[in-house]
Amino acid sequence: MTETTGPTCPACGATGAGNFCANCGAPMKDTMCPGCGAALSAGARFCRGCGGGVGAGATPAASAPPGPADRRPWIVAGTAMAAVLALLLFTVARSEPGLPPPAAEEGAPGGDVAVPDISQMTPRERFDRLYQRVLSASQLGDEATVTRFTPMALAAFQMLDSVDTDARYHAAVLRVHTGDADAARALGDTIVAREPTHLFGYMARGTSARWRKDEPALRQAYQDFLKHYEAEMKANRPEYAEHKFSVEEFRKAAERGP
Repeated sequence: MTETTGPTCPACGATGAGNFCANCGAPMKDTMCPGCGAALSAGARFCRGCGGGVGAGATPAASAPPGPADRRPWIVAGTAMAAVLALLLFTVARSEPGLPPPAAEEGAPGGDVAVPDISQMTPRERFDRLYQRVLSASQLGDEATVTRFTPMALAAFQMLDSVDTDARYHAAVLRVHTGDADAARALGDTIVAREPTHLFGYMARGTSARWRKDEPALRQAYQDFLKHYEAEMKANRPEYAEHKFSVEEFRKAAERGP
């Protein structure tokens, strides 16, 4: 009678049965690469998928648990997401500015202020609050916050019961932040139509012209601004004190010219 033999170990050549060789311990069946998960032939020393070395003790494919390499993409993704969320929460908490006092400058730094609930504000307070939020984020280079809150601020502007020159100027600045220079110019025109000597009208026109790279319009806005500057500053309008930083910066630019 011919003796029946079992499978031959691909590593040492010994005859045996089961999942592992009784002589050397090498796997008798196909395994999975612990690095990339590709199927390995019995006895393979290197993975044909990733080229990584595989030892004789590789786990059979039928029972191979996910190795460290399998979990790495999920760990990295989870860590990155946690970092992004933490940064977002930190930014929102730290960059939440309060409404400025009547004579506060736009560019002046301030301390930490408790975040108010804008749902409890009047329409004008809500608009001013969101405007300051966008302006502060813009000064910090936080474009994500500018992009997020500018539409909210413009929506609040549309809900105002009455619109004065100061609000129109704020809306023009917001329009510039969205890249809508034509809308900013239109708001400047409405200011000039209502109050022909008011500096904010020429500031809105000039800012719009600068973004549109319209040098003739910018030069005209500068000339009109300087023409009315002395008389307007003597009028002691409260909005000029509130926006002193912006007014003076525009004046310096106007004196330098395009």
